Amino acid sequence: MAEPVAPAKSSGSNSVVAGKSQGEGSAAAAAAQSADHVTLTESARSMQKIEEAVAKTPVVNADKVAAVKHAISSGTYKIDAGRIAGKLLKYERGLK
Repeated sequence: MAEPVAPAKSSGSNSVVAGKSQGEGSAAAAAAQSADHVTLTESARSMQKIEEAVAKTPVVNADKVAAVKHAISSGTYKIDAGRIAGKLLKYERGLK
């Protein structure tokens, strides 16, 4: 009669099923106790680098904000109502 094998101490979802034959149970216990191994593909590494670069990039372009503030305060900032209306319509159509 096969003896039940105690579940491996693991934080993951790997566990050993009780009631297997001793050979199968030993193999399952060894597999459950082995360390997990992760290999990243080249594209995953590239995505990681891009994500890090984006995280370091400031959300606000300080130079552009300063230029717009200067243009507003000096009265030279021009508003293109047609361009704004076109972008609002494009946005509105995208919501449907």
